[in-house]
Amino acid sequence: MEPIRRVVTGHDEGGRAVVVDDGPVEPITLSLLPGFETTELWHTNETPAMRDDLGSPGAPTYFPPPGGTVLRVVTFPPDSSGMLAPDFDFAAALDEANEKVPDLVAKLEPDNPGMHTTDSVDYGIVLEGELDLELDDGVTTTVRPGTIVVQRGTRHAWRNRSDRPARMAFVLVGATPAG
Repeated sequence: MEPIRRVVTGHDEGGRAVVVDDGPVEPITLSLLPGFETTELWHTNETPAMRDDLGSPGAPTYFPPPGGTVLRVVTFPPDSSGMLAPDFDFAAALDEANEKVPDLVAKLEPDNPGMHTTDSVDYGIVLEGELDLELDDGVTTTVRPGTIVVQRGTRHAWRNRSDRPARMAFVLVGATPAG
């Protein structure tokens, strides 16, 4: 798959709109999930004030705080590619995942791989491939390029039952947890 290119606009000293950054963004990969990539493009920690703090590259945590945002592109390998080598060091891979994607591992359910619930409203846009969105009840909805998914803090998992990688863009908006 093609690398993700990020173009960031801003202002010069005279207040004119300019491109301040333009180039590819390296994805984060995990030994724990071969073929999985998450490209952290931008984040804000709270509602930004125009021309003051309009966010920064990357994401300090995988999920945004209440009022914060995260923009990322995720590549999901085919589920069938998840076979690990017999000498795979699971403990080292888990340590790596905890280092590279803070708080993601804590949200994943150990008894149901991939299933998780977040304190956010997520807008997901399918860019390439085909995925099944699985919810609590095991019912799945197949999504393809051009489909937009609005996740509202629901328990879910993404399943790639095809033989090709699939790619989605996500905008996460941090919400205040209920209760």
